[in-house]
Amino acid sequence: MDKQRDFVLRTIEERGVKFVRLWFTDVVGTLKSVAIAPAEVEGAFAEGVGIDGSSVEGLTRSYEADVLLHPDPATFQILPWRGEIDPTARMFCDITTPDGQPAVADPRNVLKRTLARAADRGFTCYTHPEIEFYLLKSSKLDVDGHPTPVDSAGYFDNVPGGTAHDFRRRSVRMLEDLGISVEFSHHESGPGQNEIDLRYADALTTADNIMTFRTVVKEVAIEQGVYATFMPKPLSGQPGSGMHTHMSLFEGDHNAFFEPGAQYQLSRTGRQFIAGLLRHAPEITAVTNQFVNSYKRLWGGDEAPSFVCWGHNNRSALVRVPLYKPNKQQSSRVEYRALDSAANPYLSFSLMIAAGLRGIEEGYELPPEAENNVWALSDSERRALGYSQLPASLDHAVSIMEGSELVAETLGEQVFNYVLLNKRQDWHDYRAQVTPFELRTNLQAL
Repeated sequence: MDKQRDFVLRTIEERGVKFVRLWFTDVVGTLKSVAIAPAEVEGAFAEGVGIDGSSVEGLTRSYEADVLLHPDPATFQILPWRGEIDPTARMFCDITTPDGQPAVADPRNVLKRTLARAADRGFTCYTHPEIEFYLLKSSKLDVDGHPTPVDSAGYFDNVPGGTAHDFRRRSVRMLEDLGISVEFSHHESGPGQNEIDLRYADALTTADNIMTFRTVVKEVAIEQGVYATFMPKPLSGQPGSGMHTHMSLFEGDHNAFFEPGAQYQLSRTGRQFIAGLLRHAPEITAVTNQFVNSYKRLWGGDEAPSFVCWGHNNRSALVRVPLYKPNKQQSSRVEYRALDSAANPYLSFSLMIAAGLRGIEEGYELPPEAENNVWALSDSERRALGYSQLPASLDHAVSIMEGSELVAETLGEQVFNYVLLNKRQDWHDYRAQVTPFELRTNLQAL
């Protein structure tokens, strides 16, 4: 740690850094930032930087407002979009109370606690997200009240001179400058929809990278005169934006999900992990899909998972077992397909990992694989096969989460209660609205 701190201080001096942004995340998943002068960084490492946590969504209660930000020197990076005018760097922070205890409502700490539980069982958790988003001409709506995509291209389309090519190229370069490795980038199925996939990293690094990714995408959009949104389903009748997340557990250098000769080369540990994800998926959905709009994506078709089942090459399943590179131990993994690209990655990863670990700890049995297109089945066929539904609305998801011992234990009492309160308020506010759909179908007909 001392070497990392020395490296940060030396780099600040050598690169002429003028501001250092301390980044942290609220419970909803919004990135927060406070800038300090270079002269304050050494003190921040030693003592932390005090802020009023009661003003941050869900972080502290009003009577315990004072908290300290402790920058993690391992996350130091120069922000490339700032250029050479007043060079600016950033570090992610851990949050503590004045007596030095981790703040129980710090999302980064929630994930650290879950990863420590996994480590106690000998596991290191790795994740790899496929992040989708839409590029729009602006944040303003057209005369019909709809967003306007930057193009009308489709899946994997190559659009000569198109906005998306330049956008993805610039974004990928900027991510690489920040030390974030990118595996793929391409146009997605919807008009103006794009996907950039980050390479595997440990779960905490991936969560930090996702928060940085969103900022990079927004900054590049501003630079190029367009607007980027991670809203789960901004366009009616078009695919929503998900964040399919590949997960694996390693025991040292050994992939605990890999077993030569087993079906799909998936070990018993891997099968139990999937079983845990499936059993607890409805309980964690209020976090992995935390907005009213999330359920328009989950229940709007276009390959979003709606039913609790697993499969191999079955993109209608909630959990998929990819097999791109047979016999390669390192590549064995499972893919959870419900997650929104707007989710809080720290809390979502915590719950996904906790659900999988519960399956391992309790020895859950994996149900039979879904081999059919689950969307094409009738309700009675799905019931006969034992495929239950994911929650159909935020209200439904919150009701299920409220009774979950797993979610309460993983998030901790304060975060658990705040998420319930926040999501109930979201549903109340949504339910009180009179929507354009109601006006269009009811105003003149009734």
